[in-house]
This record gives sequence, C-alpha cells and structure tokens, in this order.
Amino acid sequence: MLEFWNALISALTNQQPDLKYIVLFGLAVTAAIIWIANGRFWAFVYFATIPFLNWSFGVVGSITLLDPGTTFARGIEIHPLTVVTGLVFVFRDFVQRRMGHKVLIVMALAIAWSFFYAWPVIALASGIAFAVSEIVDWLIFTLTKYCLSTRILLSSAIAAPVDTTIFLYGADLARQMQLGEEPGNMLHLANWVVFIIGKMLGAAVISYWIRQRENQGKIDPYDDDKMNAALARS
Repeated sequence: MLEFWNALISALTNQQPDLKYIVLFGLAVTAAIIWIANGRFWAFVYFATIPFLNWSFGVVGSITLLDPGTTFARGIEIHPLTVVTGLVFVFRDFVQRRMGHKVLIVMALAIAWSFFYAWPVIALASGIAFAVSEIVDWLIFTLTKYCLSTRILLSSAIAAPVDTTIFLYGADLARQMQLGEEPGNMLHLANWVVFIIGKMLGAAVISYWIRQRENQGKIDPYDDDKMNAALARS
C-alpha cells in the first residue's frame, strides 16, 4: 500500500514529492472549480487527458513506421497515444453538451497544468494547439445543428489538422532544443498525414458508437440533458 501511495504521489507531483501538499491543494482547487462550473465525469476525464498527453510526448518515444529513405526522406513516426489525442476532441464535445461555454474553463485549467507536467516547449506548443483547435472545434460543435454523432466527426475532422500542424511544429522545435535534432524531424507531410489519420480513428470509433445508440433510440442526438443521462448509464 505504501509503495502504491508513493508511486501515486510521484506521478501527481511529476517526481517532485516535496511539492505534494502544494500540488494536491492545487488539484483540489481545480476540481472544485470544475465541479462548481457544473463539470462532472467527462469534464474530469477531459481535464486529466490533456496534461497526461503533453507529459507523454516528452517521456514516451514515438514508433518508427518507416525509416528515412528514398520514398520518405525523413521517415514516418507516430506516437503511441495519437489515437487518444483524437479522443480529446470527442471528450470536449461531451463536456460542452453539459457545461456549454464553460468547457473553455476546463480547457484553460488543463493547459495551465500542462506546464507543470510537460517540457515547457511541448506544453507551450500543445497549449497553443489545443487552444486553437479546441476553439475551432467548439465553434463547429456550437454553430452546426447536426446530430451528435455527425458533429463529433465533423468537428474533429476540422480541428485535427489545425492541432496537428501546430503541435508537430512545437514537437519539432522541442526535439531540436532537447535532443539536438535537425529541423523537420517531426513536421513534414508524411508525419502530418499519419498523425491526422491516427487522431481521426478515435473520433470515428466514438462517432460510430454514438450513431448506433442514436439509431436504437438510447440517445437523443439533439437533447443535451438526455444524452448526458444516457452516457452516465452506459
């Protein structure tokens, strides 16, 4: 039990256990803000996913799909959690259905905490990427009148290229600064396409699942309150 507790504290404090009281207090305040703003399960999932992904890009290595060669001069890499990155847009859509415009509060808190858990360059690039793409996603999800499953797919399709472009630029810069790699190590066309496909895969799976539940009458595609209740029972 003690080992589990120490591991948990190490993870929450980003391996800085001396800061445990400050970090725990900050997380408690953050949770209270989200709760008061009417955030519930999906809001906390959305909040936790963003700093976690930013942390992972500095710790978990990318998978090389193709080595540099004549076809792709710089090769093709993909991060193992790219699909999860695509799910962030879906989580945000769920949160907005309950919280409305207050979803932006959750996004801002998640980006702020990213600077504690991730490389500063990664956190900045990811923060800008999430902010821009999530606002684009938010506008699409807010202004269109399609059913939920269609809005999830459409908003993700528009937001994913924006997010990928900004993030890969930041990741490219971070690897130059941290690892001494050459410019263009991450931001090139082949990587860009693969990252977008990975992100859209997660959104497509969730959209299909929601569409099935809409067709079965288990989720009202236009009624936010009933949708949240149905998801809570799932």
